[in-house]
Amino acid sequence: MSMRIGGLASGMDIDTIVGDLMKAERIPLDKLAQKKTTLEWQRDDYRSMNKLLTDLDRFVLDGIALQGTFNKKTVTSTNPNAVTATAAGSASNITSKIKVTDLASARTWVSAPILDTGVKAKGTELLKDVNAVFGTTPIELKLKVQKPGNATLEAEKTISIDPTKDTLDSVAKKFSEAGLEMSAFYDESTGQFAISNNLTGEGSNLSLESADTVTFFSNLGFSVDGKNLGAANSDNGENAKFDLNGITGIERTSNNFTISGVTYSLKAVGESTISSATDTEGVITSIKDFVKKYNETIEAINKKTAETKYRDFPPLTDAQRKDLSEKEAELWDEKAKSGMLRGDSILSSGLNTMRSVLYASVNTGDTKYDQLSEIGITTSRNYLDKGKLEIDDKKLREALAANPEAVMKMFTGDSTNNVEGIAKKLRASIDQTVDKIELKAGNALRTNAQFTLGKELTDVDKRISAFEDRLKQVEDRYWRQFSAMETAIQRSNQQSAYLMQQFGGGQ
Repeated sequence: MSMRIGGLASGMDIDTIVGDLMKAERIPLDKLAQKKTTLEWQRDDYRSMNKLLTDLDRFVLDGIALQGTFNKKTVTSTNPNAVTATAAGSASNITSKIKVTDLASARTWVSAPILDTGVKAKGTELLKDVNAVFGTTPIELKLKVQKPGNATLEAEKTISIDPTKDTLDSVAKKFSEAGLEMSAFYDESTGQFAISNNLTGEGSNLSLESADTVTFFSNLGFSVDGKNLGAANSDNGENAKFDLNGITGIERTSNNFTISGVTYSLKAVGESTISSATDTEGVITSIKDFVKKYNETIEAINKKTAETKYRDFPPLTDAQRKDLSEKEAELWDEKAKSGMLRGDSILSSGLNTMRSVLYASVNTGDTKYDQLSEIGITTSRNYLDKGKLEIDDKKLREALAANPEAVMKMFTGDSTNNVEGIAKKLRASIDQTVDKIELKAGNALRTNAQFTLGKELTDVDKRISAFEDRLKQVEDRYWRQFSAMETAIQRSNQQSAYLMQQFGGGQ
């Protein structure tokens, strides 16, 4: 950069003059910066529309696309204190009489009191200090569990015990966390160690797989029968016993079990009648929720594509923003950002495709119920709603009462007969629109080179960079010219002064 001389000779404000000249030179650059901002706003608006569409897609997937949405069951119990139940969507509606005679319980083992010099041991005492029989040498406990109702033992588990570091409490903790599906605790007030199976039912067993393990549990005060934890001070556990619809003496290892798609939970000895029915209210709520979500989505998209474009409000340049108050800039930005997607063909086409899907008929096996309009879901007659859906509650209830399977197939389709329902078709149309938008505006995972607006942004960035380099050259040229002028004026002044001196000296 050449040396800049700022008007000392001419008396001119060169800084201001060059600054004003550069303002004019920067006008094309400001327009490029505004174009870049516009492209970024447009990209962001496209992506916000895609978020609305993907949210709708996910809502459809988790709702009306699932048969379970239409097969919800309500289950009642005449004596919920004794028995409650739930039903899977695929279960037939039933009425069952159940009589509970015994609840399932878990097997437990309790040790004899563990004494330390004649008194009950503290849980925080180290094993070596509780009793010398524990010694000081670390040992590996090797254990296998036989679960209730199983004839075989589970895989062996190992617990590392160090009598110089472990206490009765830490032994209980390690046992409970060893993956045996059993729990243990030590009670100081009784001095007893207790083990219980986390699973209910008869036939539970704990096998001690090494001599060291047998010795350790014996030292803890448990009875040992060969390799097994002994039956002394043990509750063997019981199966649940009940009568169901005239069949007596049925047994299960758990108080929670499933029969024919109905899951029963036994609470107490007693009798109850369990009844299940299709949850019509739940189905109606799911359909209404879908319609609400759909309407919210198309309303937001329609609003965006109908926004007014204020051509007299381009994006503010940095210099312009400095001249405005925060509120003025905010109001300007609001108008400048408006209409970025006005009349957008991708979104308009996407909405039209979704509407056509909702108007189409589906082969449900019942021509009375093969279109949404036939179950009370129609397009609003108010043209200002721009395709929103309305629900005739009475007509929908009548359709669900007359043929709930046809209503379900209309939404979910029928895989047996290779029939696509409204949900799948709607999701496919949403995916097409989302893909088109991503080709135009990308997503968070795409680079600028992978979508149209990104390529345009890259091109604008290159042009901005090149223009900024050019402006530096232009500014340097202006300064060189003014510096040359200053130098010439300074020389002229020096010559004038010299001549005046000469003329003055000749008098």
